[in-house]
Amino acid sequence: MFDPTIYENLKVVLEGAIYDLDFAKEIHVINRSDTIDLANMSREFSMQFKTTTDNNDCPIAEVRLRSTLQDFATEKIEQDEKVAGCFFDIFLFTTIQNVTNDCDKIEKKLMQIWQNRPIISQSISFSYGNEQILTDKISIRFGRKINEDQIEDFEQLLSYTLQSLQFLEDYFN
Repeated sequence: MFDPTIYENLKVVLEGAIYDLDFAKEIHVINRSDTIDLANMSREFSMQFKTTTDNNDCPIAEVRLRSTLQDFATEKIEQDEKVAGCFFDIFLFTTIQNVTNDCDKIEKKLMQIWQNRPIISQSISFSYGNEQILTDKISIRFGRKINEDQIEDFEQLLSYTLQSLQFLEDYFN
């Protein structure tokens, strides 16, 4: 019998938790991607969603689960499930008007929501010819791999993500 990998088990639980929020009308799923990169034998699963109360293009949240060939080999060949695992990242996308003020307020509020635990960074970009619209890509990273021991954390992580989206929605509307 085939034994699913850590990645597959995490993906199924994460996807189910996100669709549960969608069915409960707390969020609206707007994109889903499940990719296998044959060049480096990695896998990546991501879902994008927004709140059901926001009719604008932003803010958007994206959760991303990644696994490498090394993770697969560590789990299946070396049978070391404590070292094997996946990377789990969260991204928030919004537009801002004032880089200094908005980014500072966003960072402070997100650190409060996330209880100063993850690594939060922001990247600002704009399209040439439309410099007045600034896009802020906020990365929330945990600096370590996760495995099935953290499955129970998905509910809280998604709750923090939803709180972050609601803050961004309220702040910019």
